[in-house]
Amino acid sequence: MDIHRKELASMIDHTLLDPTATRERIEKLCEEARAYNVHAVCLNPNWVPLAVSSLQASGVKVCSTVGFPLGASLPEVKAFEAKAVVGLGAAEVDMVINIGALKSQDLATVRNDIMQVVNSSGGSPVKVIIETAYLTDQEKVLACRLAEEVGATFVKTSTGFGAGGATVSDVSLMRKTVGNRLGVKASGGIRTLRDALEMIEAGATRIGTSRTVQILKECPA
Repeated sequence: MDIHRKELASMIDHTLLDPTATRERIEKLCEEARAYNVHAVCLNPNWVPLAVSSLQASGVKVCSTVGFPLGASLPEVKAFEAKAVVGLGAAEVDMVINIGALKSQDLATVRNDIMQVVNSSGGSPVKVIIETAYLTDQEKVLACRLAEEVGATFVKTSTGFGAGGATVSDVSLMRKTVGNRLGVKASGGIRTLRDALEMIEAGATRIGTSRTVQILKECPA
């Protein structure tokens, strides 16, 4: 697959979700994001104001996580968190579903959980993290369908904190399920240019990675 650095950069969410991340590391993340003109930075809610300030007028968006990384918060808490981060300037929201409810076949709870975040995000794109490593293929399909039903913009493979990350087979299944109606974000364990390209070939339209600089340096300018 042939892709140029600028095109690949426009598909990347440059990510730093380490709980020990310092202000200095967040500032460096934003500097790198600006230098390579990636789509967005993805970080925890407390860093949203700093990222918004650092990336002002750069064209790089700020994406914040909600209900991260376990997805077990109350729907009302996730909704409040989504509204709060958007209010602080986040342009996109990455939320984690209620994994236990999905595995219990409590689809009404999963649907309501996602819907409350979508409704509280003020029209900002919502990416629904389904944490594929914990799910059967049937559960992956159900999660994607529920996300689509309530107006999510993307389905996303993983938090990067679970039992596994993105796989080609999962991205392919998610793309097959949502067609061209939703975006698919591959995230978790994407460390090389080859990893990124394999995910894109499988159907990913966004890549979440903390190895952005290394990947883009591998890519032809």
